[in-house]
Amino acid sequence: MNRSRYLLALDQGTSSSRSIVFDTRGRVVVQSQREFRQIFPQPGWVEHDPLDIWKTQLATAHEALASAGINAAEVAAIGITNQRETTVVWNRRSGAPLGNAIVWQDRRTAPACAELVARGLAEKLRATTGLVIDAYFSATKLAWMLDNISGARAAARRGELAFGTIDTWLLWQLTGGAVHATDVSNAGRTMLFDIHRNCWDDELLELFDIPRALLPAVHPSSHRFGHTTNAAFGSAIPIGGIAGDQQSALFGQACHAPGLAKNTYGTGCFMLMHTGDRCLTSSNGLISTSAAQVSTTPQFALEGSVFIGGAVVQWLRDGLQAIRSSGDIEALASSVPDSGGIIFVPAFTGLGAPYWQPDARGAILGLSRGSSVAHIARAALESIAFQSASLLQAMRRDMNGTGSVAELRVDGGACVNNLLMQFQADLLGIPVVRPKVIETTALGAAYLAGLACGIFSGLDELAAHWQVDRTFHPTLSRDRADELMQRWEYAVAQTTLKSP
Repeated sequence: MNRSRYLLALDQGTSSSRSIVFDTRGRVVVQSQREFRQIFPQPGWVEHDPLDIWKTQLATAHEALASAGINAAEVAAIGITNQRETTVVWNRRSGAPLGNAIVWQDRRTAPACAELVARGLAEKLRATTGLVIDAYFSATKLAWMLDNISGARAAARRGELAFGTIDTWLLWQLTGGAVHATDVSNAGRTMLFDIHRNCWDDELLELFDIPRALLPAVHPSSHRFGHTTNAAFGSAIPIGGIAGDQQSALFGQACHAPGLAKNTYGTGCFMLMHTGDRCLTSSNGLISTSAAQVSTTPQFALEGSVFIGGAVVQWLRDGLQAIRSSGDIEALASSVPDSGGIIFVPAFTGLGAPYWQPDARGAILGLSRGSSVAHIARAALESIAFQSASLLQAMRRDMNGTGSVAELRVDGGACVNNLLMQFQADLLGIPVVRPKVIETTALGAAYLAGLACGIFSGLDELAAHWQVDRTFHPTLSRDRADELMQRWEYAVAQTTLKSP
């Protein structure tokens, strides 16, 4: 059989590992998914077992190939996309992790970040990395592990340890420890990487006391990283693409040119607008980040990150026990005409962009005697759209008349929720466009891998594959949308009040 018939995307997310087989026109053939354990050792701490991640990811890959009825020889290439910033350290010789991974949501290093800000380092880090100083990113997580795991720092200085985000951890496992590497989009989320020069920054390594020997090699997102071991799938498969989940989704949505924007509705919500070879500095709480690259030429995006998006639905299911499954949320929310005046701010782990308030906590405001679980469920769904609308407002202010976002392309699990998508369009005042293939995070990784291995001719061919499923047009007056956003901003202010 033709070796180039299929592409395998490994989509390692915050709450589950998925594997998707695509054909060479970007259509889903089959997918497999497994959730894995979330670990909460203390309030504000979030961890994953790296071995759980590897085992579930490998299992889903085997399941997907088996369900598709194909073998490794029919897979042209593997692409990896991953939850970003989550930090793993392991022993180079044994391959054993030193402990649990510290997840991007984890807030334990917020005090260390506050100290860096107090030292006046915010502008230096922003100029080099494009990022704000926050516990969200990897550098303080890695420093914490070296300082708090017995013997870790000394072992790191001896070159015995390896650091990676989840893509690097999976690549190491898939290649049997032969390849320790990452791509620019993941390296750019560590707060250790110069996104303008595409290299690790010596001054930042010194600032965080990170031995260079810990760090992976950095390559373009579309690159021949290596091959899987024969043991992994029966025969070796090239690994040709790696990108952090949000940059991968931007690529999968065919947002290859400046001004094109997408929003991914996953555990969190992540809005990215491509800015081409121009690194746009935000004055409104957003960050500059490396976009997925198909060459060594830097490409950039403006990004806003919402920490709790679809995770609020998980809380309704697991915490409040208001629904049995996440899919029940739309019916429950649709059983009432509106939220009954309730505003739900799901700041369970602080607020991300554009607010950057690590001390904020969740709040439900506007409760009355007539409030029901259905009203709370609707307000929870609306909170996802409110947070995303605040990101687009910040992007518009940053563009300052130099351009406009004509539409928002959407993807991720929650974008199938028609009620949410319509409310999103109403708040934004622009069309919200859902593609036929909503698995664009995995699709981007598959496309990057296919480019590296010669399956696709270039970006124009990939853009031609993108097709619209449904467009949601705004129906709300701008005055009413502005009023709702003002109520949202007032509610946000209540969550960030500090005790006197």
